[in-house]
Amino acid sequence: MGAVASTPSIATELALPVAKVTGIFIYPVKSCRGISLPSAPVTPFGIRWDRQWVVVNSKGRARTQRVEPKLALVEVQLPPEAFLEHWEPTTDSFMVLKAPGMEPLKVCLNKQQYEVADDITVWEWNGPAWDEGAGASQWFSDYLGSPSKLIRFNTASEIRKVDPDYVEGQQMTLFSDGYPFLLLSQESLDALNKLLEEPIPINRFRPNILVEGCEPNAEDLWRDIKISRFSFQGVKLCARCKVPTVNQETGIPGTEPYETLVKVRSGQVLRPNEKNKNKIYFGQNLVWNWKDSSAKGGGNVLKLGDPVYIIKKFSSLAEAAA
Repeated sequence: MGAVASTPSIATELALPVAKVTGIFIYPVKSCRGISLPSAPVTPFGIRWDRQWVVVNSKGRARTQRVEPKLALVEVQLPPEAFLEHWEPTTDSFMVLKAPGMEPLKVCLNKQQYEVADDITVWEWNGPAWDEGAGASQWFSDYLGSPSKLIRFNTASEIRKVDPDYVEGQQMTLFSDGYPFLLLSQESLDALNKLLEEPIPINRFRPNILVEGCEPNAEDLWRDIKISRFSFQGVKLCARCKVPTVNQETGIPGTEPYETLVKVRSGQVLRPNEKNKNKIYFGQNLVWNWKDSSAKGGGNVLKLGDPVYIIKKFSSLAEAAA
């Protein structure tokens, strides 16, 4: 069973914030370069524009940095107004993609008609999605050296629910690995960097929300979280693959920080009496309790500097879901 049946044994209502938001990031095209923002609208699917697109192979399966580390070099640009809460794109609004040796690719944000690509697969999800067309397909096929398509999630007709073993209710995501938000603390990264010969930046871990001011890895135990007026739930420790070994500036994979994380952040180390001993964990997956949010009517925009309050937390990692 997952975390649904778990009840934190410690429940605290803290009057003072334990941290503040120091980074907000989105990754419009899954596994491509992220965008750092001073503020961004929050939606039930995640921060707006996050992982709305994915590159797929000839079988319709997601292509990620796990197999295609060159995707780290694909720069993604959106219009500045795209991050205003109520902005809607027109037929003259574009996402622009750039990569070494490639001409820029312009992708319309408000196409009037899409071709539908059937049998698209991202982890457990399979279904139809929007095909961004022959030009985008050729661009990624040329860049990656094999047949590819750029696919957009069809939010008009498709729903991808998060794992019900970990989350109750109608929580959804788009083309993320499984959850709409990923939170990580600067202190956790700093503690890891002290163990590495060469420090690494936060972009290796691709969080959506970076916070600062807490103890290292404090986020492991956070269950009910309030950021400004937004109520979030920490639902599952983030199990890490080898994408953090890819240098996001060069697209070249290495061995760290994976080798060090195995030694200090594996299930065997953190939760020796629980399942998933061979997985490694870094960060906390979140969902937004948007139906219960006190932000209704007050604008759903997350901002740098927003305070972070912990309402409930687990007393130990053995209680936390992973």
